[in-house]
Amino acid sequence: MNTVAVLHPGEMGAAMGACLAARGLRVVWASDGRGAATRSRAGAAGIEDLGSLERALGAADVVLSVCPPHGALALAREVAEHGFGGIYVDANAISPETARRVGRVVEKAGASFVDGGIIGPPPVEGGRSRMYLSGARSDEVAALFAGSNLQAVPLQGPPGAASALKACYAAWTKGATALLAAIRALAGHEGVEPALLEEWKLSQPELPKRSEAVTVQARKAWRWIGEMEEIAASFQAAGLPPGFHLAAAEVYRKLERFKDGGAPPALGEVTAAMRRGARRKASPGESRRRSAPREPQRRAHFKFGTAAKRLR
Repeated sequence: MNTVAVLHPGEMGAAMGACLAARGLRVVWASDGRGAATRSRAGAAGIEDLGSLERALGAADVVLSVCPPHGALALAREVAEHGFGGIYVDANAISPETARRVGRVVEKAGASFVDGGIIGPPPVEGGRSRMYLSGARSDEVAALFAGSNLQAVPLQGPPGAASALKACYAAWTKGATALLAAIRALAGHEGVEPALLEEWKLSQPELPKRSEAVTVQARKAWRWIGEMEEIAASFQAAGLPPGFHLAAAEVYRKLERFKDGGAPPALGEVTAAMRRGARRKASPGESRRRSAPREPQRRAHFKFGTAAKRLR
C-alpha cells in the first residue's frame, strides 16, 4: 500500500495527509467542488490533486474518510458507487452503529473496512493525537502512520469499537464544554455569575478557566452538532438517556454564527448567542391553552414494593 486518498483535507485531514506524505507515501485528493481554503491546505500538506473522485479512487490503495459526522454515510455511498476495492478507513466522529452501517456499504462494493476514532488536535506535532482503529485490517492501517505525528492504535475489537471509544471520550470533553458554557449563560442571565465564579474558585478551582474553553472552540462548534447527535444515538442504542447530548448539540447549533471566525469571540458574545432565540412569543392559541385551568389528576394508589417487582 503506497497511495492514500484523503477525503477531504480539512484541518484534520490535511494534517493526517501530511503525516503520510512525510513517510514517503503518495497522498491524493479530489478537488472537484471544493473551495479555495481546502485547496490551499491540501497543497501545503503535500497532497496531490487528482481533480475528480473517480481518478483519486482509481489511484488509491487506501481511502481515509475525514469529514463532518453528518456526511460520513453519504461519502461512503459515493465511494462505493465507484466500486472502490481497497481499504476504507472511516475516521469520523460517528456512533458505533453508524460506523457499522458505513462498513456494510463499502464492503458490499468490495472494500475492506477499518473503523477509526481520532482523539486530539490535528497532528501537526507529535505526542498529542491518537487514532484508534478496529477491524480486521487495523494493523495494516496503523503501520502507515508508524513514526509519524499521529499515533495509530489498533484495538482488539470489531468495527464500531474505535467509534465507541471516541464517542465515550468526546461525550465528556465536548459535552462538558457545552454544559459549562450553558451554566455560564444561565448565571449571567440570573445575575449571579460573579458569585458563581467566586464559589468555583473556592470549591472547584479548575472550572473558571474550563468554563471559558468554549470561546476557543466556538469556530468549530458547527462540526460538533452532528458529533453530539451521534453520541446521543450511541447512548440511546445502549439503553441510556440521550437527552444530555441532544441538548449539547443544541448549544453548539446556537454557536454556528462563529464558524471559521478569526480571533476567538469573548465569552459574553458566546453566552449571548446561546440565549438568543430562547424565548418566543406564544401564539394566541398557545396562550389560551397555557392559561386554561387543568383538570385535577387522580393520584394512582401506590403499593409498597410494586416498582421493585416490575424491575425483577
